[in-house]
Amino acid sequence: MDIGDVISDSMRYPSTNWKNVIILGLLFMFSFLIVPLFLLYGYVFRVIKASLAGIEGLPDFEEWGEMLVDGIKMFLVHIIYMLPAMILVIYSIFTVSMALYSFSYLNPTTALNPTIIYSLIGGSAALGMGCALIYSLIIYPIMAVGIGNMAFYNGDLGSAFKIGDILSIISKIGWVDMIIWYVVIIIVIITIFVAGTIISMIPLLGWLLITLIVYPYLYLFLGRSVAWLYASAFTEEYEP
Repeated sequence: MDIGDVISDSMRYPSTNWKNVIILGLLFMFSFLIVPLFLLYGYVFRVIKASLAGIEGLPDFEEWGEMLVDGIKMFLVHIIYMLPAMILVIYSIFTVSMALYSFSYLNPTTALNPTIIYSLIGGSAALGMGCALIYSLIIYPIMAVGIGNMAFYNGDLGSAFKIGDILSIISKIGWVDMIIWYVVIIIVIITIFVAGTIISMIPLLGWLLITLIVYPYLYLFLGRSVAWLYASAFTEEYEP
């Protein structure tokens, strides 16, 4: 897999239809209403399916009901894969909250040194958060291939969790290639976020730009790159 070709194609891809990018941006803008969030996920899933089918341009916004269902499936896949990380984060927050609550009722004359107490609390929280972060970093590329597998099987939710099939596909992709892809994707995401932060400093216009263009661009970039990652398992002569 030529990572350079994958990244360059994925970065070019959103520019094939800026109108659709802006429509996706509007969904992102109103994602707090939940339904637009599912539609956003559904459209990204449609991008993956279209890319796997060999369609070059951005897919149309049509069959909204189907897109909503696909979005809910995508959301569920993210939740299920990330559930252990979420449990670790919730446990860390709960532990810290309960410890601080209990500590506030300790008798200062008999209590342990506050510095020791807070160090233990902070260490426990940091351990939980750190484990959650490590798990998330490890599971994301596996989840990405699972989503690609779900797209390949036309939205079959169970296909996203067939771990045996997913690991077999990753072996065909090549673990080294997948790790390189993942590292480059992270670098691109960080670069886009930094650019978005700088743009957001422009009053009003900056917020509109990152909402309607920068963030939807990132979603489309990720969808396209996931499709190419998955497709690379099924062809020796791989060229985006």
